[in-house]
Amino acid sequence: MKKDDDDLESPLLPAAAGASPDDDGEVMSSAAGSSFALACALVASATSIIYGYNRGVMSGAQKFVQGDLGVSDAQIEVLIGATSIYSLVGSLAAGWACDRAGRRRTIALAAAMFFAGSAATAAANGYAALMAGQLVAGVACGFGLVVAPVYIAEISPPSSRGFLSSIPEIAGNSGILLSYIADFALAGLPMSLNWRLMIGIGAVPPLFLAAAALLAMPETPRWLVLHGHHDDARRVLERTTGGDAALADRRLQEIVSSVKESSKKQEAAGGSGGSTSVWRDILVRPTPAVRRVLLAILGLQFFQQASGVAALVLYAPRVFNHVGVTSEHAVLGATILLGVTKTVSIIVPLFLADRLGRRPMLLTSAGGMAVSLLVLGFSLRVSSSSPAAVAGDGDGAWWAAATSVAAAAAFMATFSLGFGPVIWMYGSEILPLRLRAQGTGIGTAANRVMSALVGMSFISFYEAVGMAGTFYLFAACSAAAWWFVYACLPETKGKSLEEMEALFDAAKPSSPAS
Repeated sequence: MKKDDDDLESPLLPAAAGASPDDDGEVMSSAAGSSFALACALVASATSIIYGYNRGVMSGAQKFVQGDLGVSDAQIEVLIGATSIYSLVGSLAAGWACDRAGRRRTIALAAAMFFAGSAATAAANGYAALMAGQLVAGVACGFGLVVAPVYIAEISPPSSRGFLSSIPEIAGNSGILLSYIADFALAGLPMSLNWRLMIGIGAVPPLFLAAAALLAMPETPRWLVLHGHHDDARRVLERTTGGDAALADRRLQEIVSSVKESSKKQEAAGGSGGSTSVWRDILVRPTPAVRRVLLAILGLQFFQQASGVAALVLYAPRVFNHVGVTSEHAVLGATILLGVTKTVSIIVPLFLADRLGRRPMLLTSAGGMAVSLLVLGFSLRVSSSSPAAVAGDGDGAWWAAATSVAAAAAFMATFSLGFGPVIWMYGSEILPLRLRAQGTGIGTAANRVMSALVGMSFISFYEAVGMAGTFYLFAACSAAAWWFVYACLPETKGKSLEEMEALFDAAKPSSPAS
């Protein structure tokens, strides 16, 4: 039994220092506990770095894959979009794995699949092998999108949950940026080698993540309580509260009470307690509060991808080629600029989400996205109608190209203020404990469906209605996202995870200042 307890706690991460007996003890305990939770969050967020790298690397590699293996535009479109379909399967399976095996072991499983997928894709000698490698990597992406937000939401103290829950999105964008840099740095190598190295580099970090997950990360206290390991949960809570035993006991009691209340509701509904009853409680017979939670999660995930972020992440070189940026290094350099902007901007919600609240961040983000996409669409329209721009010379071409790059960068910046990180934070914190992992999986699956639709249709769509018309549509979706946040989402700032169901029972959005 002792061995099992040690495995659940993973004590290689140093235990937080005990609380000081003087008046500063509570502050010191809080700081020590937050430091421990930060260490856990950083390790979990390595999953997001690997996901971001896998997601972004094909932006620059696809051209060399086409040249080396003779892959057509239509096949590339299917390959990139299918990865999102595969990740849909992974996101649904991840919820089940999180509940059965635990959050920590699911992170290790995701790392193993990331390694296998990247290695197989890099070694591919034909289109079928590429699809097989991307199948494994795509499932791993689905796992990574679910497990990191759930783990961090459950390991974090309420006072720093917004800060810590933003880290996976920062990590994911850092991974995308690293993939763009790798594409740029390796583009000059022979075509038969460069794309394989671009993709193959992504197989290295998962090895370290798997080791860290199994040796250094504790299981979350909420999962431990859900499976009857109350003593282990108390020990983890003591570490996340800086050794404050009284505070740990109080938080443990809140979690136990929440689990008991959930069990009573389940028994009253005739549930069996298995995964089947979880799916029923989410999709078939949800309470009014769960129904509103599910609407919030699905709406946010839909609008995130309907804004067209996947189009710029995956096809930015094509967009810039459309406005006359034809130099290979200039195109990849502009793509790196998008990655830098997206990554730097995402630091803002890291510090403001717990101070300003979730609603103000989301409203500001959606408004900025709509405006920047309108400007991008206008510059693309000018570039397609201006003779100078079409010819690739003159002031018209320079103006259209510069405006398009600036508007795309502005979109990435405003996206990163809210609809990048905050929707994952919001979705992982509003679900009831018993439904959290699989509910997050459903939201992630919706995200992957929309991402696949954008990825698999972008080339065909802009060929049919024009590049400018495509981005006008994305702008309209962003405007609709602003209305959805304003009308449907309550503020969750400062609420404990156990208070969320009561918040959604009220069904009234809070004001941005609340």
